[in-house]
Amino acid sequence: MASLKEVRIRIASVISTQQITKAMKMVSAAKLRRAQGAIVQMRPYADQLNKMLINILSNLDGDAETSFGVEREIENACVVVVTASRGLCGAFNTNVIKSAVATINEKYAKQRDNGKLTIVCIGKKGYDYFRRRYANCTIIDHVELYNNLQFENVKSVGQFLMDGFEQKKFDHISVAYGRFKNAAMQFPECEQFLPVKKLEVAPGAKKAKADYIFEPSQQQLLQELVPSILQTTFYKYTLDTQASEHGARMTAMDKATENANEMLKNLRINYNKARQEAITKELSEIVGGAAALEA
Repeated sequence: MASLKEVRIRIASVISTQQITKAMKMVSAAKLRRAQGAIVQMRPYADQLNKMLINILSNLDGDAETSFGVEREIENACVVVVTASRGLCGAFNTNVIKSAVATINEKYAKQRDNGKLTIVCIGKKGYDYFRRRYANCTIIDHVELYNNLQFENVKSVGQFLMDGFEQKKFDHISVAYGRFKNAAMQFPECEQFLPVKKLEVAPGAKKAKADYIFEPSQQQLLQELVPSILQTTFYKYTLDTQASEHGARMTAMDKATENANEMLKNLRINYNKARQEAITKELSEIVGGAAALEA
């Protein structure tokens, strides 16, 4: 059994660590409230806009068209990876990276091997991973953007992706991010960003036609509406990831604090046992010495 001094040092160390995990949990809880409020307000709006966009592009009339819905053979691909810039949030960053890697292996393996895959990293953890392991791919660093997720800042990356798709620099774009459900549950996702998906119709089923009235004209509205909806959708990805990060970190720090309590309980039991043994040993020595004097 460890000595009393060693156990005391370990107890002090665990108490110090527990204070840090408690503080980090409180900070993450405060940040989560703001981030959760932002994504809860944004998500219904962004989801409805995205549904409307899919409906419109699936039911275009006449000569109206937009380049963002054009599907072409994939020669150059792009994957956007939105992760946190810090750790201590459980397996959150790892899961988002795994989701991106799975999509690359499944959809873009040929482009990766030919060096025609571009990986755009928002957040330091994703950038560090792909910079080391995907040297033959083009890695674009937007690490600092994650620290200031204002719409105007995120808009520049969304515009870069849309310009790249229109100019045929990218034929297919996917975004890997963390979808927020609540503080205890976050889901890694990798969604197709461009081209915009069309409505999937079951074989033999009649295609439902969206009932929209366009004013002024369908083509003019597409030119203004589609980029705006895509920007909003991309902004939702970043807000989802930010809320997921804070939720994952708060949960991880809560578990760490509970584990520290268990460790302290066991260490104090060991300390009391060691102390009792020391006292018993001293008493035995005193009794033995007294018996020797009487003899």
